[in-house]
Amino acid sequence: MKSMKLKELESILGEVGGFAKPNIKLEQYTTQPHIAARILHTIHSHFDEIQGNVVMDLGCGSGVFVVGSSVLGAGSCIGVDIDKSALEICSTNCCEFEITNVDLIQADVSQLHCRKTMADIVITNPPFGTKLNQGIDMIFLKQALSFARIAVYSLHKTSTREHIEKKASDWKVKMDVLAELRFDLPATYKFHKHKSVDIQVDFIRFSH
Repeated sequence: MKSMKLKELESILGEVGGFAKPNIKLEQYTTQPHIAARILHTIHSHFDEIQGNVVMDLGCGSGVFVVGSSVLGAGSCIGVDIDKSALEICSTNCCEFEITNVDLIQADVSQLHCRKTMADIVITNPPFGTKLNQGIDMIFLKQALSFARIAVYSLHKTSTREHIEKKASDWKVKMDVLAELRFDLPATYKFHKHKSVDIQVDFIRFSH
């Protein structure tokens, strides 16, 4: 297994370019490097499910999980996003890191269908389902489960854990809360009154 220290991975992800003009309707926020690094490092070092595998980033945005997975030795990566401009940023980041083993797909996650699993694992930081997108987090999760052969790694507001546990039971999938994180959202939009807001988030592994 390819070895990389957490701090080294965080430093690399800190070089990944973010959104110039984030879209509030799509709840676009850049996953901060220290959060993304811990997520990827956990998947890699504790479960050994990145190296040599096909990794899908569902709602890839600027591509921090795509870049990180590739750096950790993924066999190939798939980035999916509805926003063309986000995919352009992701593509630019991949070029900057000389990453060639990636396919980018522009698609509405809720409308994306396939006849067989598309990836070994899926990593997703879905919209939390606030504002205009209520329930979108569960749409992302259900789709991710249909695409993944081994497991789905996803972030969800801790306050919704009971609801997600019920969904996991209904869908007959195993759910393990790997960590509780403080997801620091910087003041991205004009209506934000504070420099950043901390949201309690569960980092969860789902498996069939």
